[in-house]
Amino acid sequence: MRRLPILPVLLALACLLPVPAWAAAGIPAFTGTPGPGGSTSYTFSLEALLLLTALTFLPAALLMMTAFTRIVIVLSLLRQAMGTMNAPPNQVIVGLSLFLTFFIMAPVFDKIHETAWKPYSDNQISLVEAAERGAQPLKSFMLKQTRQEDLALFVGLAKVPPINTPEETPLKVLVPAYVISELKTAFQIGFIVFIPFLIIDMVVASVLMSMGMMMLSPVLVSLPFKIMLFVLADGWSLLIASLVQTFQI
Repeated sequence: MRRLPILPVLLALACLLPVPAWAAAGIPAFTGTPGPGGSTSYTFSLEALLLLTALTFLPAALLMMTAFTRIVIVLSLLRQAMGTMNAPPNQVIVGLSLFLTFFIMAPVFDKIHETAWKPYSDNQISLVEAAERGAQPLKSFMLKQTRQEDLALFVGLAKVPPINTPEETPLKVLVPAYVISELKTAFQIGFIVFIPFLIIDMVVASVLMSMGMMMLSPVLVSLPFKIMLFVLADGWSLLIASLVQTFQI
């Protein structure tokens, strides 16, 4: 006796249901209730859908709106200055940058939790109001790191109306200005990091040329000295402490 496949049978039975049965179930995820002041309260399922959709922008937000950009660029420039192209590996640099980002951004995340997420989870405010409240601590953090000339540049390019206070700056203007400022600061720090290792390379190259050892790579000889200098100076602690202190919380 042949056994019918279960899934096609269930689908066939579902199609035999009367149309009112389908209409009665409805799609509550896409319903909304008008609220006071012209606002609209959406069902929880729709809010969850919007939240999941917003999570797709989380990597971009983590890269462009936090301390991650400056940290990962400085650590990458440090590795290049030392000449160790694969040590530490990319996974270690990205992981260290992420945890340092969480450490630096902890006060900002705490404010977002207290002012936005906690009232929203207690059904005291709507999703839109929670998003507006959550953006304020993040905007305050970015404004402290953004140079005035970079902010003025994008305000002029965007042709937005006159801004009375920095807190009124829209995100579409603040985010690119913040990124430009972070890139400039990261390369300035990277330049300072490069100087001692560049001096070692120049000294080793001069010694090798004076000894007539033209065929020996100066980079190969200077690498152990750069690693030794970095370790003896406790370079990781100095660099991380100085890097964290460059952020204004």
